[in-house]
Amino acid sequence: MTNPLTLNPPVMLAPLAGITDLPFRNLVASFGAGMVVSEMIASHDMINARRGVREKTELGLGDVGTAVQLAGSEPGPMAEAARMVQGQGAVVIDINMGCPAKKVVNGYSGSALMKTPDHALTLIEAVVNAVDIPVTLKTRLGWDDDMLNAPEIARRAEAAGIQRIVIHGRTRCQFYKGHADWKAIGAVKQAVKIPVIANGDIVDVATARSAMEQSGADGIMIGRGAQGRPWLLAQVAHELFGTPAPIIPQGRDFADMVTAHYVAMIAFYGEVIGLRMARKHLGWFMDTVGTPKDLRRLVLTSKTSDEVLSLIPDAMMGVGA
Repeated sequence: MTNPLTLNPPVMLAPLAGITDLPFRNLVASFGAGMVVSEMIASHDMINARRGVREKTELGLGDVGTAVQLAGSEPGPMAEAARMVQGQGAVVIDINMGCPAKKVVNGYSGSALMKTPDHALTLIEAVVNAVDIPVTLKTRLGWDDDMLNAPEIARRAEAAGIQRIVIHGRTRCQFYKGHADWKAIGAVKQAVKIPVIANGDIVDVATARSAMEQSGADGIMIGRGAQGRPWLLAQVAHELFGTPAPIIPQGRDFADMVTAHYVAMIAFYGEVIGLRMARKHLGWFMDTVGTPKDLRRLVLTSKTSDEVLSLIPDAMMGVGA
């Protein structure tokens, strides 16, 4: 069996709440990616089978490996949730120590854990000891500019059994403002022997190359840059790592890609939820091709999936690049 930590190419899809569901992960993977990561799942929600969690943990059976990302503040529930997602077929479990959202941080999860490294290590150790598959970590540079402790946490996490770490080049208190500091990621790379992946503000080939050069990282993770451009990871992998160039759909092919993705979303979520969940993706696709405002409005306000499907060909027949 191939090592699930092997990234070929070393370009990963970031976990994005409400976005990196199974249909979108499959779409990105169809162009080429080293690994795709699920939306963040709260450990308590996983254990209690909260509504909507099934969709987040649904795993594809394609060639690209899927990591399931877990968040939590207590070792016991984190361990139990890890065992559950391993049982569902995940090849990697990723621990979230980077989410800056207030509702996550207020629950002492996500990036709040950077303020309490000792406690964070108890979560890491619990998950590592609970499963037989690799466990990875995603975090930030620190809580704020006075607490840039990612290198220290990375060293301790490696000693506890973490096998790869992704660093978003901002502090928690920056949220997504300012610019990611890719050079600062280099301090984490120098602190550990495990692979380090750079994340943050990587939106095209040029930023991907700069992130790699400045951080010295072993690979990159792309999130928002793939919205409306699911081929971006494969495009970056081609330019930086010499993998085959993706065929970027244009015109009718672009419309066909959007149609297939939309149909997959409706099938996955059902008509009512699918209509709502798909709107943001349709908006990003229309941004990519420059859909006229009136037609865009029609697509986003349609009340049935059949109506949307009838509008997609005209709405998506732009340049597609």
